[in-house]
Amino acid sequence: MAESRVDDELWNEFHRVVNMSSRELSDWLRTRSAGPDTEALPDQAGTPTGQQVLAILRKRRTDMDEHDAQVMRSVVDRVHAERREDLEPTQGQANWRRRLMSLGHDPLKSA
Repeated sequence: MAESRVDDELWNEFHRVVNMSSRELSDWLRTRSAGPDTEALPDQAGTPTGQQVLAILRKRRTDMDEHDAQVMRSVVDRVHAERREDLEPTQGQANWRRRLMSLGHDPLKSA
C-alpha cells in the first residue's frame, strides 16, 4: 500500500476548511465561469486552484502526491487568512464569499 504524502493534520484541516462537497464546488465553478455569451467546458470551469481543489476532493488519500499536499496547504492558509479561526458562519461581502467559494469554502456554512 502506498504511503500518503498528506499527514493527518493537513488532511483533517483541509477537509474542515473545504466545507463544500465536490458536487457543490463543481456546480459553483461552472456557475462562476458562465457568461452571457460563453460558458467554459465543465472540466475547465473556474479558477486553476478551484479545479485543483475539486481534483483533490475526488481522490483517495492514498493517491495524493506532493503537489496535492502543496495545494492543500495553500488553500488552508488562504482560508485562514480570510476567516476567523473558529470558521463560524459569516455573511461578509459578496466578492469575499465568491472568492472563498472558489476555494471550496462557503463562509455561510458551518465548518
